Amino acid sequence: MRTRSVLVATALLATLLHTADGVAAASGSRSPGGRAVYDGQAGHDVALYGITGAGSAGRAAAQEFSTDDDRLSRVSLFLSSGAAAGRLKVQVRTARDDAGSAIASGSVDLAALGGPGTGWVEVPLTAALRPGARYYLFAQASAAEGKAVTWHGTRAVAAGSPAGAPYDRERGGWQTGTGRLAFYVNPAGSERCGETEACFVPVSLRPGRTAGLLSNGQAVESVDPPFAVGARYVEGSNVLALPSGRWRYLPEGAAKSRVVEAGDAGALAQIAASRRWLEQGLVPGAARERREAAERALLSLRALLRPNGAFAAAWSTFWDYSWPRDSAFAAAAFAHTGHDEEAYRILRYSARTQRPDGTWEARTLLDGSGPPDSRQWQLDANGWVPWATWQWYRTAPRADREERLRALYPAIVKAADYTAASLDDDGLPPASPDYWELPTTTANIGTAAPLLSGLRAAADLASGLGRTQDAARWTAAAGRLEQGIARRFAPLGYQRTVDGRHGYDSAAAFMAPPFNTAPADLPQALDTTYRALLRSNGGLVPGSDPDAGWGNITWTASTSFFALAWSATGEREKGGAVLDWVLAQRNVLGELPETVDAQGLPKAVAPLGWTDALVLLALVQQEGAPLPTPPAPRTAGSSDGAAR
Repeated sequence: MRTRSVLVATALLATLLHTADGVAAASGSRSPGGRAVYDGQAGHDVALYGITGAGSAGRAAAQEFSTDDDRLSRVSLFLSSGAAAGRLKVQVRTARDDAGSAIASGSVDLAALGGPGTGWVEVPLTAALRPGARYYLFAQASAAEGKAVTWHGTRAVAAGSPAGAPYDRERGGWQTGTGRLAFYVNPAGSERCGETEACFVPVSLRPGRTAGLLSNGQAVESVDPPFAVGARYVEGSNVLALPSGRWRYLPEGAAKSRVVEAGDAGALAQIAASRRWLEQGLVPGAARERREAAERALLSLRALLRPNGAFAAAWSTFWDYSWPRDSAFAAAAFAHTGHDEEAYRILRYSARTQRPDGTWEARTLLDGSGPPDSRQWQLDANGWVPWATWQWYRTAPRADREERLRALYPAIVKAADYTAASLDDDGLPPASPDYWELPTTTANIGTAAPLLSGLRAAADLASGLGRTQDAARWTAAAGRLEQGIARRFAPLGYQRTVDGRHGYDSAAAFMAPPFNTAPADLPQALDTTYRALLRSNGGLVPGSDPDAGWGNITWTASTSFFALAWSATGEREKGGAVLDWVLAQRNVLGELPETVDAQGLPKAVAPLGWTDALVLLALVQQEGAPLPTPPAPRTAGSSDGAAR
């Protein structure tokens, strides 16, 4: 969750890459037999002819072609459609003007394309062909409410190639064409949509910046939303099965993906490796949809984790940095799903990138060299890192966990001591940017709650290592902070700030397990906060601060806070309902987006690592052993947590 700049989405359609056949056709080349070959016309520079056939102004279009093929299996046309429903009729005719001359006919349900949009539409057609014979590809749409459906092409006609022909009932029927329509006959290999060019892309995908991830453990490549249409991941992997039947993946040692035949040996080896990794841990979720979501979240977390331990929030410009907050949740999710090495790698990175005074930058470059800009640092990391370390320690193999904890312990000391020293006379931390990454002028719950959890976690870790003086010091600080929260935040229902001027905040959920033992008045506060932040699409905005215009764009991470908090405080059904809403927001590849727009469409980046981690923790809490919460030791040096 962060208020990054909202940028205009990149163009949906990839830059046109003509295939060899397409270039040859455009230049009017001829086959060895001397016949002009007119199929493979990939150019789609303009919306050339309207083909909506309904009403008095019925329209259609046709393109002459010949081919050396003796069988017809499919054709593809580059269309734009403003219609959410209707049908597209496609024929191959021997006479342009005569529907009775059709040797093959097919239709497409426009609603099945996902609504209005633009791109290549593939239509299965089966017929015998006479090589070199003249044929016409004909298309006409019957669209709901007469919405426009347009066949794209190019204005220019290459020498030796025929122009397309528009049909307009009001103008008397067929008209002389002035351009070449974009189409393929029997597209194969890279001519199939989803490889070098996108299939038909619904407008609903436009809010998204990324749709998925390809990864080989070293490099990562995001999947552009247009190229997710009609694609799916091969189960248990980050290998993408394309609409053409071929696979796209990031080979070992490569920086860019390749399209290969299904069953490629390198891709199969990568699939087998990722499946082994999943089998080594826990994939939570008894119901099929929950388990599928958990598997995808785990694979996405693994892809976002860099070899040096940096964890990218998402794989897109402005998100491809490592935030201590996101990293802490990823470490906890890895730990509780049995992936100890990944969890510890993140914690080691956090320890290495800690500032000398015991705090952390808001975010760092993925190489760990420092922050990308002058964004103000955020104190909540001093709570999240010790909390994540404690969660890892509770799950780590006992044989060497103490030794590995000792390597992290100096960072815990500096973090907890800084937190303790920062508390004022009321026991509260100073004003700091919270997880909204916006500053506040008074203490905020998004900082105070994680710092309380971090102090409790640090004290328990210290007790387990026999560091009784550290434990006593941090236990006393945690007690002061807990009292300050009870005096200043609790009477306001754990609103965003102690001055009561900034409304409700989804960070109230940080007062619940697995972060903190829930105060007696928290259930009512969570209910009130949830109602205040709920929007019509079913998700939550981060808060109701009048100074922050969240509008109706909801955030999957903020919503997931309540799935986790309610699941951990005995309200399993409420938590499960919120969790299932979040899971229902997965995109066409099954990835969880950062935000959901007012129409319920995925927005910004997908996947977002923080949401993936929250969903995994909520699933573990829902369907496995309860997640532990850092305890409040009864006396300095005693503990029922890490010391056990």
